Amino acid sequence: MSGSAVDSRLPAHLEVQGLVRTVQAGGGFAMVLHKGERDGGTILLVILENQSLGVLYERMPDLDGRRKWRVSKAQVSDNKQEFEDYLDRRMRQDPDVWIVELTVADRERFVRDNLSPA
Repeated sequence: MSGSAVDSRLPAHLEVQGLVRTVQAGGGFAMVLHKGERDGGTILLVILENQSLGVLYERMPDLDGRRKWRVSKAQVSDNKQEFEDYLDRRMRQDPDVWIVELTVADRERFVRDNLSPA
């Protein structure tokens, strides 16, 4: 069977919907901060652990061609606004981007169980 990994990617709106439902089913809170392109928009996840500082995850390509979720930015307590400014810049640079905020009880566990490849 031919085709790249991009060809088999879920439409962005369905992936976002699945992430939101997964978080809510686990007792967390999820909110779409910015809706991007319905089918092919890049998805950025701001994950908060019990209302703590945000950590931004996005898919980054690996040498094997797979795209894995990686930390691309972390909010720091002495300059929280810089994190918000970064998200604003990303939205201006790419209006198709999705930004989804997820509040979970245990960020590392959520990432391991829900964002790591099988």
